[in-house]
Amino acid sequence: MEQTEYLRDFEKRLQDELLKLCTNYKLLDGVLLSSEDVEGRWEALALDYMADAVAQINEYPTVAVAWAGYMGMAVAHLWDKDWELHCNDEYRSLYGDNGFDDMDEHIVRDILGLPLETPYAKEIEEMMRRSAYSVLNLIRHENIQPQSPMAYYTFARAVKVMYRIGAAIELKRLGYKFEKIDLPSC
Repeated sequence: MEQTEYLRDFEKRLQDELLKLCTNYKLLDGVLLSSEDVEGRWEALALDYMADAVAQINEYPTVAVAWAGYMGMAVAHLWDKDWELHCNDEYRSLYGDNGFDDMDEHIVRDILGLPLETPYAKEIEEMMRRSAYSVLNLIRHENIQPQSPMAYYTFARAVKVMYRIGAAIELKRLGYKFEKIDLPSC
């Protein structure tokens, strides 16, 4: 029970930190936009993503973390575009020509439809890199034994947060926002 509480607290702290970071860079507005469909899709994609990411963590730790953010962007974009058509897309449909290695470029260019050299595409790349560094820094400060079960669970929570952040960034770009609705009182 203590481990579950710790992981829940870690996830919240990380999400708050990344939300603040993305808000400071004007990619979010202080709220984490979400959709139940997009959020729920993580569960179907997580195991395959984790298999790829864990294999990259030693040599390319920022990639292992950041690509989850791009994945969230892709799922949010496809949700907006035609969810009925894309709700069961396989994880590998997010791969680039070189598989996991160029997933980021494939998502930005081919799914989001942004030329890689545009200022916004470069801004996304920089934000995903900064976010991944923040994630890795927070994990390091947790003093978790490397390659332990706790390290795995912490990493899993971290990439889930990155997925949410990526989805929120794309939902904002697509024009979604939270609005307060005043309901008539009874």
